[in-house]
Amino acid sequence: MQQSAVPELAHAQTRPIHWLATATALAAVVAVSSALQPDAARAAQPGPAPRPAPPAAVAPDPTEVDLPLDCGTVAVVVKHKRSGDLDGDGRPETVAVAHCDASMGTPPDGVYVLTRSTDAAAPRVVATLVKPGDRKTVTDFAVRDGGVTANLHGYSSADVPNCCPDVTDSVKWQWKNGAFVRSTPAGTRSV
Repeated sequence: MQQSAVPELAHAQTRPIHWLATATALAAVVAVSSALQPDAARAAQPGPAPRPAPPAAVAPDPTEVDLPLDCGTVAVVVKHKRSGDLDGDGRPETVAVAHCDASMGTPPDGVYVLTRSTDAAAPRVVATLVKPGDRKTVTDFAVRDGGVTANLHGYSSADVPNCCPDVTDSVKWQWKNGAFVRSTPAGTRSV
């Protein structure tokens, strides 16, 4: 018989001690792995992809709409503008006080409510609270708590000069049942 060039390997023959050592090592690995468990999985359930947050609603800009003022060759002046959600739909409306740019005197104001549709189209006038033909000048103008408040200075008769309004009314408009309802705020009086 010829001798192998490779010496006999010691583990080529299995003995009970080998089986015992293998079983002990396997038991130790199982024990250690059960003690070192990772945290419970928190995988999300498959479903639709998250939707991005809707863009914040932008209040309409009065310079982007043709206000119903007949100013001829002079420009329209937006004297005041305030924004707020007046109808409770979650989108802001803008209330603009505007008049024709007169070189002399006190031109009458118009008060207009502007909105923008959900498709972000150009703003549009949805209500006229004060017409310029009413010959009123607007002061102390505010939009708060879903309402519009203002002082309206006007004239008791056509004989009163345009320079000197002699009547003041404190008014409030509130959106109710699909329209702006005008009222007089509590505690105010006409002069």
